[in-house]
Amino acid sequence: MNTNNNDVLRSVRYALDLPDAAIANMVQLAGGELAVSDIAGLLKKDDEADYVYCEDELLMRFLDGLIITKRGPSDKPAVPAQLSNNLILKKLRIAFELKEDDMHDIIALGGFELSKPELSALFRSTDNKNYRHCGDQILRYFLRGLSIRLRG
Repeated sequence: MNTNNNDVLRSVRYALDLPDAAIANMVQLAGGELAVSDIAGLLKKDDEADYVYCEDELLMRFLDGLIITKRGPSDKPAVPAQLSNNLILKKLRIAFELKEDDMHDIIALGGFELSKPELSALFRSTDNKNYRHCGDQILRYFLRGLSIRLRG
């Protein structure tokens, strides 16, 4: 199973025990539009009836809204970027104010070990020779570890 935007939305919602209204509010904080009534379809699995795919822009707005909710608005202008697992990981790191050791602990809680150089490579610029693509599996381990850390 590949990690998709819906998986990320479901995982973060579960980890933080967010009601639908909070999800809609976060999207709106980041300049997007999402009705509370539309969230049920986004939270369904892709083989369920009434499943709605979470588009990249919607997930990006949700993650930006999560950052605003957790840390307050930024005075830096938003830079449009292509959504990737690396960017999702980076936005979650920012929202939860996670340091390198926190990231290691969370990924280990999820059931995977990464070395410090492997982890830092995930946050490098794509044109850096040491950049490493964050695969679906690493993102899933991180999301699982985040849920364990936040929910016990």
